[in-house]
Amino acid sequence: MADATPVLPPNVIAAINYSYDLERRGLFEDAISALQGALRTFPGEREIEWRLGTLLMREGRFDEGLPLWERRPVNMGGRAAGKPTLAIPEWDGRPVSSLLILQEQGLGDQIMFARYAAWAQGQGIAASILCHPLLVRLFQKLEPAVNVVPGVGRVALPACDAWALGPSMPFLSGVRPSATYIASQAGGQGIGVMTTGRPEHVNDQNRSLPPELAAQVSGWKGARDLAPGATGAADFEDTRRIVEGLDVVVTVDTSVAHLAGAMGKPCFVMLPFNPDWRWMRDRSDSPWYPSIRLFRQPSPDDWASVVAQVREALDARGH
Repeated sequence: MADATPVLPPNVIAAINYSYDLERRGLFEDAISALQGALRTFPGEREIEWRLGTLLMREGRFDEGLPLWERRPVNMGGRAAGKPTLAIPEWDGRPVSSLLILQEQGLGDQIMFARYAAWAQGQGIAASILCHPLLVRLFQKLEPAVNVVPGVGRVALPACDAWALGPSMPFLSGVRPSATYIASQAGGQGIGVMTTGRPEHVNDQNRSLPPELAAQVSGWKGARDLAPGATGAADFEDTRRIVEGLDVVVTVDTSVAHLAGAMGKPCFVMLPFNPDWRWMRDRSDSPWYPSIRLFRQPSPDDWASVVAQVREALDARGH
């Protein structure tokens, strides 16, 4: 059944907007406190719960944040919002022999949480993953190998004991695996760059480089634009093969960052002052991807400092 669009009380909207304002000013703990206070006033309000969950996870407080994040709006793409209704039960974390993991959110999210299909397979659970057609050939390189089902048109789902949404797997499984999970060769030459994200993304104005800095990065010696329009890549497996031949990837917060991280390719990710929860705060590494190095805006909109730091790091690598 599709989730109904919530009609929020004005006081709930005000509390959420207040937390956003605190975030923009860098008052992250105050933003958390504001939402915690709002939740005491409005217990069970899912809009507050999932937003609070994202802030807690960004602070690394996953044990607190993940249960709240389960209240997030579910967007599986190409169908009505909300969780699907299937003949098999939704997984609750108890032992199963087979598991179907469903796509949710964007392509980067699907790459990030595909690690759980490989993890399940490694635990002796026969894992299947439903994914965007652009990811099918890429996910056929998951290690250990899993059953990959293209999520297009009317899909014949494999017989499984239960299903789960990919982004729910950290909560349901109780683990956060970080090992490389997409097969690739190490080494390579040159720099792959992605300076902008998908324009339709709700936060693209904050995560993409402004045109003048994007042109500067793209003009670095040895740089290769990894956008499909520049490479001719038909899907993410084509892009993986290109990335495989590079020494390092430099990117804003896009699906290419998740691809490089899943491969174990050295990757420099340029982040806005208020990053997405998965990149956390106040650290230059990622617990999700050991090969990724994070470069953060020291203040809102200061991309010039980020680009200068990345340039220095590339110089240190001999580029």
